[in-house]
Amino acid sequence: MNGQVSKPERVFDRDVEWDGLIRFASSGSSDVRLGIVSGRRRQGKTYLLDAMADAFGGFFFTATDATETESLASFGRALASRTGGGRYALADWDEALQRLFETVTEGLIVIDEFPYLSKASPALPSLIQRALGPRGHARRSAARLVLSGSAMSVMGRLLSGNAPLRGRASLELIVRPFGYRDAATFWGIRDPRLAVLVHSIAGGTPAYRREFVAGDSPASLADFDPWVLRTVLNPQLPLFREARYLLAEEADIRDTAIYHAVLGAIACGNATRGGIASFIGRKSPDIGHPLAVLEDSQLIVREMDPFRKGRSWYRITEPLIVFYEAVMRREWTRLERGDAAGAWRNAQATFLAQVAGPHFEAVCRDWALSESGAVAFGEAPGQVAAGIVADPLRRSQIEVDVAVLAPDEPGRPRRVLSLGEAKWDKIMTVGHVERLRRARDLLAVKGYNTSATKLACYSGAGFDAGLRDAARTDPGIQLFGLDTLYG
Repeated sequence: MNGQVSKPERVFDRDVEWDGLIRFASSGSSDVRLGIVSGRRRQGKTYLLDAMADAFGGFFFTATDATETESLASFGRALASRTGGGRYALADWDEALQRLFETVTEGLIVIDEFPYLSKASPALPSLIQRALGPRGHARRSAARLVLSGSAMSVMGRLLSGNAPLRGRASLELIVRPFGYRDAATFWGIRDPRLAVLVHSIAGGTPAYRREFVAGDSPASLADFDPWVLRTVLNPQLPLFREARYLLAEEADIRDTAIYHAVLGAIACGNATRGGIASFIGRKSPDIGHPLAVLEDSQLIVREMDPFRKGRSWYRITEPLIVFYEAVMRREWTRLERGDAAGAWRNAQATFLAQVAGPHFEAVCRDWALSESGAVAFGEAPGQVAAGIVADPLRRSQIEVDVAVLAPDEPGRPRRVLSLGEAKWDKIMTVGHVERLRRARDLLAVKGYNTSATKLACYSGAGFDAGLRDAARTDPGIQLFGLDTLYG
């Protein structure tokens, strides 16, 4: 980290993001002018950028959903306050940018929630492009400009295709949720089983630990159910309706019904495009646009099946949305009537099958992608994903929860480093290894290099004596429990 500007203690983690911002803000190159910072709401972008602006003595402006005239007036007041008060009467954004770079001649300029401004003033990105040009207003200033926003689809388009600002940015930073291990530290949770359960609902979003539940963290595993009732299922707290707002806040989403239907289908385990369409009673082409918008908004991600070319799966990236679609939406009548305890009792099986179980599988894949996984498998993986191996002889399919493949080597068979199965609530046995061994044999027939493939069992409940004995005698069998995943 840059030794001249230390990260404030109040900013948890975010070392990589802080380093990137430091390099951008302190660059001596005259070509470094523009940075783009994005990330879904509640991730702490404003908190991080505000700390950075303070460190560099910069100018910070947060836009609101307002008309162009209102936004210019607000911007003029904020700019004038830097020079002693009053306000600047700005006729348009061209004049506003001129006054900005005349007033702020060094340090960092942060315009937060930029999509609000570009929505009211569509020409603004082009005006910024001109201001940053060789003859533009920015030539009068050594300050660096950061545009930040939470509408992911809008921010993504700023630098794409023929967008005016394409090629202008020297920084493109996405502030993501904390990883599962950092999230456990942030929540102050030491019990890994409790950490998985909380993360399966709240994910790694910082605001859900602070503002949204007023710092309420479950004290123990026995306190998890009471914590769910007093926080996420409590209509008096903002976390109760947050999943709905995450959709409503995206600029490209208007009629939310079809989007909730798509998300609900994925949350229920219908992860392919055809499966989603069938679940909601639509034809596959009809859901192309909702899927694209949800992808652009980074609320879902499409992952390729490593064993079936052209086959892909959709996964919801925000755990709170999975919890809402799988649990809350189905129990909404009870919840609205104030019977949170009854709703939670009724949803236990669903929570286990559609929330906690799949989330644990995702945690296992994250672990496999980490440095710890690279050590366990002997090298850094090129791909980690869930996949399906067809078994023609038995007319069945074998689901592989954690498939770890080496980087692709042109002209050589793809090496499979590990095949893994993950069980959140079941004690695993040698039968699970046999399924993985069958998948390995089938992949070998299909031309994959499985000569060094490890067979991995990931469990949140433990392993029986037979499986432990097998792992002790066979180095090709690996057992990973919660202590390993959180170690």
